[in-house]
Amino acid sequence: MQFTGFSLSDEVPDATTVWLFRKQLIEQGLIEALFEQFDGYLIKQGYAAKGGQIVDATLIPVPQQHNSDSENQQLKQGEIPQDWQDKPHRLAQKDTDARWTKKRGVYHFGYKNHVSIDAEYGLIRQYQVTDAAVHDSQVLGHLLDDDNEADSLWADSAPNAARRLSRCYPIVKAL
Repeated sequence: MQFTGFSLSDEVPDATTVWLFRKQLIEQGLIEALFEQFDGYLIKQGYAAKGGQIVDATLIPVPQQHNSDSENQQLKQGEIPQDWQDKPHRLAQKDTDARWTKKRGVYHFGYKNHVSIDAEYGLIRQYQVTDAAVHDSQVLGHLLDDDNEADSLWADSAPNAARRLSRCYPIVKAL
């Protein structure tokens, strides 16, 4: 409430309103610009990224798809099955971008939210959303904050991935 300026008597937007607003920002290509502008405000207030970086990813599950083998094959080729195109309501219920991944022997369907957090303040400095099949190391270059004054990077990943990262980025420390 302090951050947004709302009081107990103010109406707070519901989840649908926030979702629709975010959707409009994405359609207009404004998310990144607003994120950078907010980061600029933080820096002006003295919250400069200087405490090292923590990089992590969170799985975001979505409802599993029940597609036929031929539908899955078409999706893998980047095509939308004709049956779905003929039925727009069915297409609206299908998530064609989510993918499968395996973590600790369990399969998950959905996306990954990759973030880089300043270790001193705990503020998110960079982020990227991918399908769940993308390995954390594949987005590391996008997540690293060049403005962070410290040279420490903590990455929560499998031991083999942490070793691979430390060869490319000597400052990587496995959590």
